[in-house]
Amino acid sequence: MEQYINEIIRPKIQGDGGEITFCSQKDDTVTVIMQGECSKCLILDRCIAWIESMALKDLNKKVKINAVRKKPFFWDT
Repeated sequence: MEQYINEIIRPKIQGDGGEITFCSQKDDTVTVIMQGECSKCLILDRCIAWIESMALKDLNKKVKINAVRKKPFFWDT
């Protein structure tokens, strides 16, 4: 799943100004960190559903994506 996210999903997310980083996988739950435009996106849940459907279509694996938003450090002020 890590290779799939890095090689297939990540370039598509980067095309829209976002960033996705594989964090961990436990059973069928995959945790990813969403940065860039994704960290403030109002429809991130739709993107996560799309990633889950792509994994099912391409890898024949049903996974649950747990997305953690990470804002840039300069937004904390």
